[in-house]
Amino acid sequence: MSERAIVGGLAAIGMAVLTAGFISVQSAQPARAEDGPGPNLVLQVEGQAKGKIVIDLRPDLAPKHVEQITTLAKRGDYDNVVFHRVIEGFMAQTGDVQYGKAGGDLTSAGMGGSDLPDIPAEFSAEPFARGVVGMARSNDPNSANSQFFIMFAPGDFLNGQYTVVGSVVEGMDVVDQIKKGDQANNGSVSSEPDRIVKATVE
Repeated sequence: MSERAIVGGLAAIGMAVLTAGFISVQSAQPARAEDGPGPNLVLQVEGQAKGKIVIDLRPDLAPKHVEQITTLAKRGDYDNVVFHRVIEGFMAQTGDVQYGKAGGDLTSAGMGGSDLPDIPAEFSAEPFARGVVGMARSNDPNSANSQFFIMFAPGDFLNGQYTVVGSVVEGMDVVDQIKKGDQANNGSVSSEPDRIVKATVE
């Protein structure tokens, strides 16, 4: 199995960020992205973080990715999925509908996807600012499937290499509270990770 991370393999970019000193203290300012025409992906989160996160999805940037995300959300596939990799000052990753369900064996969380096909890359000029949501993938640019990540802070080194699918327009304070993982282990959250209780499309 190939891990679908922010840069594939063993989350190489997470390590690069750590070793190159790119990680910055996340801003205390909330993300102020405009709520566009949507659709909106609404995540009800529980754990260390509790509350609602609203993501304005961008079919104008990534129509195939947005279609897949909304399909999975409407089917209930994202319900009870954990935030399995969370790196302080970088990003929170979730969406492994295959191996990332709370209450199950999470040792393979980050390796899975859905029963839908992988999606061809839809890279754009949209920058990875705080609150931006991108799709995780393996080393193959065309391997994104169900997993996505939310940026705690700007990550310009991701620009043009990962598909931007939307931005947080409400609940960035909830995002900031998501339980962090062990930086020495690429941000893996090994004990009681926070989870998406319910994902809906509005």
